[in-house]
Amino acid sequence: MGGRIRIGIVDDHPLLRQGVAAALKRIADFEVVEQGGSAEEAERIATKYKPDVMLMDVHMPGDSFAAVRAIVSGNSATRVLMLTVSESEEDAYAALEAGAKGYVLKGVSGPELAQAIRSVAMGQTFITPGFASKLISNLQKQNGDEKSVNELTHREEQIIREVANGLTNREVADKLSLSEKTVKHYMTSIMQKLQVRNRVEAVTAVLEYWKNRQASRIRSQFAAHREVETAANGDSD
Repeated sequence: MGGRIRIGIVDDHPLLRQGVAAALKRIADFEVVEQGGSAEEAERIATKYKPDVMLMDVHMPGDSFAAVRAIVSGNSATRVLMLTVSESEEDAYAALEAGAKGYVLKGVSGPELAQAIRSVAMGQTFITPGFASKLISNLQKQNGDEKSVNELTHREEQIIREVANGLTNREVADKLSLSEKTVKHYMTSIMQKLQVRNRVEAVTAVLEYWKNRQASRIRSQFAAHREVETAANGDSD
């Protein structure tokens, strides 16, 4: 993209926010257009100033993830880059699912933050390299668990969904027009396939799977990021 990259910064820690702003203002092709301290202010800044990149913390007053969704849907030209201390995988998944293009951990060097901003401004995904490796590794590990759930038949998944909603075998049988004995048979099959000992563990396993499946749409982003990172490292050798 041509011209200066216009940046909004939203963080509820004024000293940190001002420090980041001061550092970015010293970079010739960056322009800090506005600062804020809450999710609500992030939305206001995005609407009023339409920055190219919005730097946002994960944990601050308001719903940061809802703000990301609102910014992305309402300002197609604004890309969101999370700048946070949170190394929580759930936070990373939630942010990227909401539409953020990057996830950078605080403590990052100035040059790396500048690289992240430029990458996101161009529409690329940027994740702090070490953290990206951790996320990819865990996603690969989860793939093994997903295979067991994928072995469930449509009827078995239908039944475990109802059990996960708190229904008893009798209530599941009534709802699906089956006999209670048939539901018990299906539950036995489900537990065997999931390699668990009881219905509580079965529900826990499928809930974890469904949560992980929500992250599947961002796996391609991780893979693309890793390819870019690998290519960049190769070019620098």
